[in-house]
Amino acid sequence: MIWRRKTKDAKPQRNPLDPDRRLITDFVPPEGVPIRFDVAGLGARLIAQLADILITVAGLIAIMIALVFSDLLPGTAIIVIGSLLFFAIRVPYYSLSEILMNGQTLGKRLSGLRVISADGRTLSAHAVTVRNLMKELEVFVPGTMLLASSQLDGVSAVLLVIWILILGIIPFTNANRQRLGDILAGTYVVMLPKPVLLPDLAEAPVSEGSFSFLPHQLDHYGRYELQTLEALLQVNAASLNRAALLRHQSNLHKVAQTITNRIGYPTRVPEDQAGAFLLSFYRTQRAYLESRKLFGDAREDKFHGSRDSQPSGPS
Repeated sequence: MIWRRKTKDAKPQRNPLDPDRRLITDFVPPEGVPIRFDVAGLGARLIAQLADILITVAGLIAIMIALVFSDLLPGTAIIVIGSLLFFAIRVPYYSLSEILMNGQTLGKRLSGLRVISADGRTLSAHAVTVRNLMKELEVFVPGTMLLASSQLDGVSAVLLVIWILILGIIPFTNANRQRLGDILAGTYVVMLPKPVLLPDLAEAPVSEGSFSFLPHQLDHYGRYELQTLEALLQVNAASLNRAALLRHQSNLHKVAQTITNRIGYPTRVPEDQAGAFLLSFYRTQRAYLESRKLFGDAREDKFHGSRDSQPSGPS
């Protein structure tokens, strides 16, 4: 089931690292895990579009040169054939590229952009076709008419200018920088997130406190809980605002209390040392699980003991 938040917070927000950019904060795919995307800027989209035009023009020129030297067509028909070929090249190029390359053309890949579906589903061939056919009406048809504007009468020239202005204003007035084709197709153009390799917590320094754990205190958790704890400890506290930082510190303290109660830790962990306690426990628990795995004892989660003790069914 696809759901999207309808609160005020669901609207695109300014990127705190770059106020000129906007973030899509309400994008929730079918897995239910919210994802934040950086809305592609109009400058980056223009560069990608120009790169794609150059690629398609290069393909057109190669075909035209082959036709000229083949003497298959008269010279007067070359221009007409060239115009038709340009349409026949660029329409499949945009649509097939975005379908086969997961929402990217070569120009978008060079610019670090990608097309995504607004409902969180896989980008469909229908949406790709709609947005790229609309591109003909938004970009190429008015562009062609503009090149031939010297042959237009006054009324046609005025209508052309109005057409270009209306289509050009839409991305500036749209919260997600969508052009008309994106609105009709239900798509966004976003910046590809840059992969970040998180630091290994086993090598992170413990800032304060000294905590040690006995073997029987490490038999309560498995690999799943360790990975959950790792995700909590890898949160970059420096990037959080004050309210989020207080919530994170409260979560650290609650998790530390839960662990001390479950493993029977003899002393109470002060709230200001919860992070250091959890990091020490993570390191010790990780080393313990790795050592047990060497002996064939792979502990997946906290239920490994009770699961192993259950009687097996009839064979």
